[in-house]
Amino acid sequence: MKRLLKLLIGLAFVMAFVPRASAQTTEEDHNATVVKMNAYVAFMNRAIRASDSLARYESWVNMKKGPTGKERIIYGLYAPYDVRSEIAEAEKVTGADPKMPELDSAMTRFITVYKQLAPVLEKASKYYDRSDYKSDKMQGGKEFHAEIIKHADEFSKARSEADTLLAKEKRTIDLQELAALEKAEGKKSRWHVRNIMIQAQAVMETLPSGDKTKVDLAAYDNSLKDYAEAVKTFDDYATEHPGSFHVFESSPGTLLSKLRDFQEKLEKYKGDARKAADDLEWIYNDYNMMVSTSQSATIFSKD
Repeated sequence: MKRLLKLLIGLAFVMAFVPRASAQTTEEDHNATVVKMNAYVAFMNRAIRASDSLARYESWVNMKKGPTGKERIIYGLYAPYDVRSEIAEAEKVTGADPKMPELDSAMTRFITVYKQLAPVLEKASKYYDRSDYKSDKMQGGKEFHAEIIKHADEFSKARSEADTLLAKEKRTIDLQELAALEKAEGKKSRWHVRNIMIQAQAVMETLPSGDKTKVDLAAYDNSLKDYAEAVKTFDDYATEHPGSFHVFESSPGTLLSKLRDFQEKLEKYKGDARKAADDLEWIYNDYNMMVSTSQSATIFSKD
């Protein structure tokens, strides 16, 4: 569920970039930004498989003690995807213009630890697929565990840092593009769709990921207020300009309603999202659908 969300966020980011010149940024500079960010997004999306593999492993192994062979169910691990080409592209742009010091450094750190952990996950997944633990009394599993825990915490921390900085950089660029779009066209249909998606993603980024189950209520509430204002402005425009939004028109309000229901439960459960898991799944589904339909939302717009 959560992995799908991450993938679609990445896809929306890649597709949202439309080269255009402005007083502040030339088209050449903008295109260089697109190349860098798309390289990072492509790698992060494919590298999610390694995170899934760790999550699967942690679902049946006591991470402090390691595997014993006496577990009720031994699920093994997922084999990471082949990301050699994505790593090559990401490494190529870490030192390229435009410089993004924090993000570039975070990506370098994540790539480094990924290269250390992924081969271990690959070999361990094959070990469990072959059921070798049945013949060696889990000796190989214990050896793999020692290698996995050597890198697992650093991997998760580096992944989280890179995700956070990538989202931060994306938001900065999105807001710059939104301002440029307003300057070029005014607050018309394309501006409203872009504004909705920027504010919606800000809310989604406050939801739990990885091992985190708690939601920062203050951050969620603040981002939800901004999204609610964007939806009201969007709905007012849709009322004044019928037919401006293909398929997409009702989606922002529907998501807002679910987010508000979820907010009530979060307050009741003191931010523990696990107790509202069904709501969360519907939120992910609605948001992912918005990501998809936003790309053609203004195809029939007359403004």
